[in-house]
Amino acid sequence: MGRTATVPPRHLPPTVEGALAYLAAALGHPVYAHWTLAGVKLRYGSLAEAKAAQPTVLKLLLAHDAAVEYWERGRLRTVSAEEAPGPETVLTRLLHTHRRRFQQYATQPPANPVSTSAAVGPWLATQDARTLAWLTRAGRFAQPEALTNTLGVRDDGQALAHFLRDRATRSAHTLRAYGTELRRLITWCDTHGHGPLSDLTRQHLLAYRHALQQGVGSPDGRGEGPTPRGRPLAEATRTRALAVVASCYRFWYDTGYLHANPAAGLSAGSRARAAFTPTRWLPPTLLAACDAWCATPIADEVDALATLRRRAIWALFRYAGVRLAELAWSADTGLPRLEAEAPARWTLYVHGKGDKRRAIPLPSACVTMVRAYRLARGLPAEPPAHESQPLIHGNKAEALQTAGLYREVKSILDAVADSLPGNDATQTLLRKASPHWLRHAYARTLVVDHQVPLSAAQALLGHASVQTTAAYARTDLSQLREFVEQTFADPRQRPEP
Repeated sequence: MGRTATVPPRHLPPTVEGALAYLAAALGHPVYAHWTLAGVKLRYGSLAEAKAAQPTVLKLLLAHDAAVEYWERGRLRTVSAEEAPGPETVLTRLLHTHRRRFQQYATQPPANPVSTSAAVGPWLATQDARTLAWLTRAGRFAQPEALTNTLGVRDDGQALAHFLRDRATRSAHTLRAYGTELRRLITWCDTHGHGPLSDLTRQHLLAYRHALQQGVGSPDGRGEGPTPRGRPLAEATRTRALAVVASCYRFWYDTGYLHANPAAGLSAGSRARAAFTPTRWLPPTLLAACDAWCATPIADEVDALATLRRRAIWALFRYAGVRLAELAWSADTGLPRLEAEAPARWTLYVHGKGDKRRAIPLPSACVTMVRAYRLARGLPAEPPAHESQPLIHGNKAEALQTAGLYREVKSILDAVADSLPGNDATQTLLRKASPHWLRHAYARTLVVDHQVPLSAAQALLGHASVQTTAAYARTDLSQLREFVEQTFADPRQRPEP
């Protein structure tokens, strides 16, 4: 028996009809409806109203005894009753598609509810047994029994879980990045016979910083030679790696798990961030070429839905400037979602960094492409109030996540690169680009091309600091030069107001 996505969890209704009705309400769209001519008349009162509301259903009922609407692969399909799957089949498929949201109910509780993997958090729960055993220790600087240890834990694994929960749960991307850097440090320690983490001295961490400059291989320990070695890491990657390590030790020291902080002053992450300079974006001519490719007529009607979906994804990245993770559906937050204040006046709501919700008005060029995709899926042209379903669906009706969104954008960039005449530099630039390049282009259009006030651009982009937004203005020296010339020009040479 399945259980719903409510908190606390509860069983689905016992009947198939009740379960389908619940899923329709929870997902925000119809999932199954069986129509007869008598039922249509009872529902709408007259055939004229029924024809206006359900033209496809009424057309089928003129030739068949019954018609069925059912949700499959991200769209509402309407077929004759003879061709339609049964309600039990539709229910089973939907529960499988949304298996992360509607979980299988466990009839027996686990034998050991507080296992090691559960105690150390979601990221550590995905690590191998050897890593977990390596972490389930405490070194010379740990004080698990001291009264000042506010975490109340006894080993590095549990302390690490508290750190990740406190500092890295803003987004899945942040958690993944923190996990990568912690795994890199653990691999280095394991290779050189150091550890546990609470046993490392300042000399150990300085040696690790030097190893990052020389190349320490991949976080999983693969590399060249007898020890994990690889190419020297880029400066930005080294800064991030040291910032994560320093943040972890500082958290442990501040909460009393450690009685000393060997990583004090290890990272210069704040200085690196203050010097942020965006450099990855497509020039306007290539953006225009991609926009023109998305505006071409669709030749293959069989693949029309997939093409319209790809164009809608492009439009949302292109005209909303969202991060990749912000366009991935989350059942917990119900975001991202659309709201229509008036026809063609849409707002995109996303869940951004820092657990903050952001509202982004969409221009008409974006609305047009997203509306075409919605109509192809069988959804209303205008998003209804409080619509609670994934913004973008995959081929199997599941919500398209970051990997799928990334592939769709890359497919457009590759297609445009293939269509251009033989210009190796231009084609290489297009193939190198990613969805985040569109975010940089969006920011540059706001700040440089149209001189939107930095506070407004900061709100649209979801930057924590206005200095990050201002970095886009610093990159355009020609505009800054014009501002300076106008400011300090000889008053006798200034044009009359």
